[in-house]
Amino acid sequence: MSCCALLRNVRKSVGLALGLALVLAGAGAVAGRRWWHDRPPYGPEVLNARATLQLVDQATADAALQPVNASVAGDGDQIFLGRVAWDRPPHPQKDGSFRIVLLDKRSHLLPGFIAVTSAEPEDVSTGTDGALDQAQKRYPWLQGVGVREIDGSYWSSGSTVFVGSVDASPVTFQTVLHPADPETPPEQQMVATAPAAVEDLMVALICVGPDGQVYWAQRLLH
Repeated sequence: MSCCALLRNVRKSVGLALGLALVLAGAGAVAGRRWWHDRPPYGPEVLNARATLQLVDQATADAALQPVNASVAGDGDQIFLGRVAWDRPPHPQKDGSFRIVLLDKRSHLLPGFIAVTSAEPEDVSTGTDGALDQAQKRYPWLQGVGVREIDGSYWSSGSTVFVGSVDASPVTFQTVLHPADPETPPEQQMVATAPAAVEDLMVALICVGPDGQVYWAQRLLH
């Protein structure tokens, strides 16, 4: 082999090695950013979260939710009153949040409406979001907290509690379960119904990052 040919081969080998090194470095950087992005700022053991759930009458619910209005129950309805509290982490994450889930373990359905208040009432609200879809994909025991498909469309009729600050503890919430109505359209039947026992319902806490990434989920009441 001539000197020129040998030199060309050397240059080609160097170029391939350099290109491979750059690809590996880029892949490593992406993996590193993803790891850091999804890395929890703290684990559930730091929060020491705990929950209670009980069946109550209307007067008890009204008193517990003040100054927020509790949902009003009718004949055949059941009122569930819950409370979730946690210890403030020493280094709370900016713009992090929680989702408090009340899930019927029999049907894997959420309640249709939740009334909520907390130590910081402006930091709590109710609804659903994409973090719940992530959570149910990662944790089989949370199946039902996100959207589900009905006739080619995706629906979610239930509600969860959004907590926008670690300083909102304790959070008090109330929901009314109504008996199932067979005449209700299918997309509106996707809510937990009465009758139910406390043991039929699960309370869980989901830790969510500033970009909606799910860090972890913990069962508080099974």
